[in-house]
Amino acid sequence: MMSPHSLTVSLIQHRCVADVKGNQDTISEQIANAASQGAQLILLQELHNSLYFCQTESPAFFDLAESIPGPSTEQLAALAKQHQLVIVASLFERRAAGLYHNTAVVFESDGSIAGQYRKMHIPDDPGFYEKFYFTPGDLGFQPVQTSLGKLGVLVCWDQWYPEAARLMTLAGADLLLYPTAIGWDRREPEDDQVRQREAWMTIQRSHAIANALPTLVCNRTGFEASPEEPEIGIDFWGSSFVCGPQGEILTQAPADEPCLLTVKLDMAQTEAVRRMWPFMRDRRIDAYTDLTKRFRD
Repeated sequence: MMSPHSLTVSLIQHRCVADVKGNQDTISEQIANAASQGAQLILLQELHNSLYFCQTESPAFFDLAESIPGPSTEQLAALAKQHQLVIVASLFERRAAGLYHNTAVVFESDGSIAGQYRKMHIPDDPGFYEKFYFTPGDLGFQPVQTSLGKLGVLVCWDQWYPEAARLMTLAGADLLLYPTAIGWDRREPEDDQVRQREAWMTIQRSHAIANALPTLVCNRTGFEASPEEPEIGIDFWGSSFVCGPQGEILTQAPADEPCLLTVKLDMAQTEAVRRMWPFMRDRRIDAYTDLTKRFRD
């Protein structure tokens, strides 16, 4: 189980390229670097094996998907075992013909698969056409038990939903973790870009505060051109960060360059904060039934 005092975590923020092996080599090198810094837990960014293919709707991109277990899980499992650390990865899962998921896989330090989480909230916006590719998750909001504790793994668009973070917390999560792929359209006004990035950071820090849990967010960085219109695309804004249970920023990556973040978490803080701010005690669970409705007419 998790140490009652500290946990060293690393986030690997990098630029993705079209070559899957090139991305895997980058990840392998950075995992080794993180291990040398004493990391016990590694968080990778969303769909780290490839370029972000959801900018367009193309059946050809389904060829990027693979089964779990499969080649990528074998490679990551070997890295987890070699370096004796827990890895949270993000893969394009082929569950069956015509059935695909955006799936986070958690590897135990002995190389076994500790568990999975399938992305529950699936966006469908310009440049982020994920509903074309991914079936909504069916594993619920269940933390993955590891030797380091219970990991409340969520994925990207899930980060905007306080219900998801709360349900992970109610199921006993010790940490919240978000592999992410989010950025700007270069044609957007600069002030809009700033507001978007600040909103993205604020909502996730608020999940940390409301649940008194350390929160890890790992985002992509770099420009990725649209396959249909190479002159436009997404500038992924990086800015990966780790915050403590009161939303305090413990470490943060730059917006526009690769970065390996490593930080030590004081895991005793959750208990201390919840004693001071007893949000869990004061929840009015008798009054929340309308949360199961789409809208109150």
